[in-house]
Amino acid sequence: VQLQASGGGLVQAGGSLRLSCTASGRAFSNYAVGWFRQAPGKEREFVGAIHWNGGSTYYADSVKGRFTISRDNAKNTVYLQMNSLKPEDTAIYYCAAHSTSWFEDKLRSGYWGQGTQVTVSS
Repeated sequence: VQLQASGGGLVQAGGSLRLSCTASGRAFSNYAVGWFRQAPGKEREFVGAIHWNGGSTYYADSVKGRFTISRDNAKNTVYLQMNSLKPEDTAIYYCAAHSTSWFEDKLRSGYWGQGTQVTVSS
């Protein structure tokens, strides 16, 4: 499966953005998808993930209550809705997919797309 993240941009603190992760190739509905981010000089950090059935999600503590992941399998797309953005959310955001697990460690070994830059100004 090939993934492409999009929707990044520049936003002021307190604002919102919605990122999309669009897939092509194999049946996307069979894949769990996770979002990760990497800020300059830092390691890639897990943000959250959604089960292939779309009914379950979980998030890193740093974004819980502000970010929401959803999916539309008919459109082969997973979304990351980001609200109440903070300057520390500035990073390149990536999506990753795995066919048999939705846990962070497995997602890291799955399929990756190119990232999209999110910059939050103070």
